[in-house]
Amino acid sequence: MRLPRRTFLRLAAGAAAVPALMRGAAAADYPTRPVHIVVGFPPGLATDIASRLIGQALSQRMGQQFVVDNRPGAGGNIAAETVVRASPDGYTLLGASVANTVNATLYRNLSFNFSRDFVPVGLIDRVPNVVVVNPSVPAATLVEFIAYAKANPGKINYASAGNGSASNTTGELFKMMAGVDLLHVPYRSSFITDLLAGQVQASFPPVPLTIGYIRDGKLRALAVTSATRSDALPGVSTVAEVLPGFEATAWHGIAAPKNTPAEIVARLNQEISASLADPALKAKFANIGSEAASMTTDEFEKFIRDENEKWARVIAFAGLKVE
Repeated sequence: MRLPRRTFLRLAAGAAAVPALMRGAAAADYPTRPVHIVVGFPPGLATDIASRLIGQALSQRMGQQFVVDNRPGAGGNIAAETVVRASPDGYTLLGASVANTVNATLYRNLSFNFSRDFVPVGLIDRVPNVVVVNPSVPAATLVEFIAYAKANPGKINYASAGNGSASNTTGELFKMMAGVDLLHVPYRSSFITDLLAGQVQASFPPVPLTIGYIRDGKLRALAVTSATRSDALPGVSTVAEVLPGFEATAWHGIAAPKNTPAEIVARLNQEISASLADPALKAKFANIGSEAASMTTDEFEKFIRDENEKWARVIAFAGLKVE
């Protein structure tokens, strides 16, 4: 039986609309089972804490459990590989961080491309680093520290949590923009004991790691690395006040595998933003020295692109390599 052309076109259009309707229905019902947020670092570290805080909030708002699944190793790459292989249905997400944008250049043979193979869902928080020195360093301000470093090239040691860590990349960005020669000393475990003892003179760690020592006068804070001053250290200036344009923050967010339905990504972004607007959740982030910060998916995508470009320049300048 031959159908009239008008009837055929109407039926064809209806058939073409079915997948879109099904996706819309799936997004409206999402989630119908627990969602896993895969984190590339052990429990208790910053990415884990941020993912758990937003996971708890999303569980309450969306009526299903958002469960953190820790897969530490290779600087977060094992977790990313796990998620990139997962079904793009919104039920396996990545607890993303600045490490993913650093690793994009630092690791030469990754099996995935962070920008190409993941969909940015939403930013969660930003954590400023802080320029700290042992009190024996004869510099009370950042300007004095830069002058002291220029007068003593290669004689000031700065400690980091290892090659490619946030404290390392921040230190190298500082060297590049300040035009100073500091000697990098990477640690496999905590460097705090040596920093307190003066065996290394400086570091660029996240604020939460050293804020207690700063408040006790055991370390001297010269500047925070965020674009604006930190509420946790309101009396400490920013590096940008001396080196305009300087910004280096640890950040955490949520990403999904490529081809995750746009409707699900939009729903997640909406719920993340609503969660982060809650004063109670903001206070929880502030309590750990962090700042709750949301973005639209487009804003987050641009942010990640800018981070990729910035850290690629820093890694090339410093000649950083994975051991």
